[in-house]
Amino acid sequence: MLAYLTLLYDPNPHPLLCIEEPENQLYPRLLSELAEEFRAYSESGGQVFVSTHSPDFLNATELEEVFWLVKKDGYTEIKRASEDAQISAYMQEGDQMGYLWKQGFFDGVDPE
Repeated sequence: MLAYLTLLYDPNPHPLLCIEEPENQLYPRLLSELAEEFRAYSESGGQVFVSTHSPDFLNATELEEVFWLVKKDGYTEIKRASEDAQISAYMQEGDQMGYLWKQGFFDGVDPE
C-alpha cells in the first residue's frame, strides 16, 4: 500500500498509471481504500487503468469505471459495465460489481 500511495502522491504526477493486479500481496480490506485513492487520482486529472481478478477490488468500483475484455474470433472486444442492462439494473438495486462478476454476469468472462 505504501508503494501505491507514494506513486499516487508524487509531487510530479504521471498522466497515466497502469496497475496490474493490485490485490497481490495486499490485505483484502485495503482494496476498497486503494480503489478510492485511484478514483481521487483520476478525478484530479490523471488516468488510471487497473487490471484485476479480485471481487473485493471490483466491489469498490462504480458502474461507469468498469470495462472488461473479451476475445472473440481472434479479436479483443472492450465491454462497458454501464452499457450492460442487466449489470446496470443490479447495481441500481444496490448489488456490488465483484459479486456480479463471481456470479457470471460479465458476458464472455469465466470468473473461475
